[in-house]
Amino acid sequence: MTLTIKPDMDALYHAHTEAIPEVGHVVTGTVISVSSTESSVDLGALGIGVVIGKEMKSGMAGKLKVGDEVQATLLTLDNEDGMIELSIRAAGHDQSWADLEAKMNSKASVPTKVLAANKGGLMVEVNGIGGFLPVSQLSGEHYPRIDDGDKNKILDALKRLIGLEINVRIMDADRVSEKLIVSEKLAQSEEEQEAMKYIRVGDVISGTVSGVVDFGCFVKFVPAGAPKGKRLEGLVHISELAWQLVDDPHSIVKAGDEVEAKVIGLDESRISLSFRALKADPWEQVESRYKAGSVVTGKVDKISHFGAFVYLDSEIHGLAHISDFAKVYPGKKIDEVVTVGESYQFNIESIDAKAHRMALIPVK
Repeated sequence: MTLTIKPDMDALYHAHTEAIPEVGHVVTGTVISVSSTESSVDLGALGIGVVIGKEMKSGMAGKLKVGDEVQATLLTLDNEDGMIELSIRAAGHDQSWADLEAKMNSKASVPTKVLAANKGGLMVEVNGIGGFLPVSQLSGEHYPRIDDGDKNKILDALKRLIGLEINVRIMDADRVSEKLIVSEKLAQSEEEQEAMKYIRVGDVISGTVSGVVDFGCFVKFVPAGAPKGKRLEGLVHISELAWQLVDDPHSIVKAGDEVEAKVIGLDESRISLSFRALKADPWEQVESRYKAGSVVTGKVDKISHFGAFVYLDSEIHGLAHISDFAKVYPGKKIDEVVTVGESYQFNIESIDAKAHRMALIPVK
């Protein structure tokens, strides 16, 4: 007796149809040709697929090489030219973000090219994903040192960086909002990181003023004992330029000056320096020179909305509050009573040497 086994036609049908991908599915293939306008991908039994048009001009598709194994999304199985059309960019999108997130978590340094600039920073691309590099995250080498802070001049300086290859670290990679923020400052070279090991808070360094800006000045220096003589750069904030009030850093230093400064702060991307920390604090002796309740002569240095800043000598200043001017000169505005650059008599109401504060009352 012969036993005949009837094939399960439904099972065979489903097995066959499930092997045929549909539009939107991701398939794997090998790149077999690349030109400026299209790329061909061998999809095995499915045939040959093509990447064309805008898919070749953006994202990962523009970086294809013959022999690459790629994942691609099926856009159509039969376009108007009868070809299987693919999208490499769509298929690699999640993979690109996953790689960015991994690089962010590992604090890896990655190369990128500056594509464009605006007044806030630079546009770059990593893994085919557009990103932004804020001005504040530029390295000292590329930070625009514009003396007067003119935004148009800053933009011109940033535009000169377009096309430059730089190394960055990923600060934020959010695939949901598609926000990618990178930092050049954090991606310090190995030499810089090594040189950072040779400085400590409290060290005194000798260096050269490399730039003066409205918030202070930058100083380049070589840490003692650092390998290869690697130069680092630190910032002297305007508040650390001198013990007296400083409105314009240019009145204290200029680019090219040879200076000494004290290291007062360190983190992985910033060196904070101070000039005034190397000088004696004049306020330590202020109470031996001036007494609360005495009348003194002082020169008005600046008038603000809350009073007049007055210098009693080249280092010690006090504030005559606007409310005290109103009591002594009722009905008059402060600039009707005193003039910047002129000297007047004041009564010292109080002195706080530790806080570097002196309260003054105008004498009529």
